[in-house]
Amino acid sequence: MSYILNIETATKNCSVALAKEGKTILCKEIAEEGYSHAERLHVFIEEIISEAGINMKDLEAVAVSQGPGSYTGLRIGVSAAKGLCYALNIPLIAIDTLQALASKVSVTDGFIVPMIDARRMEVYSAVFSASLEKKREVLAEIITENSFEEVQETVYFVGDCNEKCKDVLTKENFVFLDDIKYPSANEMSTLSFDKYKKSDTVDVAYFEPYYLKDFLIVSSKK
Repeated sequence: MSYILNIETATKNCSVALAKEGKTILCKEIAEEGYSHAERLHVFIEEIISEAGINMKDLEAVAVSQGPGSYTGLRIGVSAAKGLCYALNIPLIAIDTLQALASKVSVTDGFIVPMIDARRMEVYSAVFSASLEKKREVLAEIITENSFEEVQETVYFVGDCNEKCKDVLTKENFVFLDDIKYPSANEMSTLSFDKYKKSDTVDVAYFEPYYLKDFLIVSSKK
């Protein structure tokens, strides 16, 4: 049996799922206004392994959300995933955060646009078909009234940016799915198993999260 541990910490949702043969068997997650990843992540991992009645050595791989997203959240998730892979000598699988978010949508037409908040009117976004084929790569973009204006098909927006974008993106073919706010490790299960079967893994030593924008440290003016 192929057990894969999936870790998602790119947003406010601290999420861990254990999958067997690509199917989620246990998932624990919590989304709080203040990030609780440092406190919750390892607790969730230990609880899931215990409740599943398996040992860490039964894991075949660890999958982690690669970003884009919160700098701190991604660092915590990737550090935990690397530590497990080193200790257990198992492969590390990187999953596109926006693809995992888009995977929560079930539609038969149009396009899916997952968005993650990047402050003000800027978002991290990508475009997927209804069958989850990536149609446009990930971008950090500023949302204006002209964004996606060339698309005539229905566009389904998901993520934690819906509220701030609704007043700007007002075309009749724009649909906001407000109940889908954060990516989850639950949707990573199928994605990570597909990569595992193809041996599509990353180098544990050198892998870095996909921040998309440089992390800037601003010096105090005092």
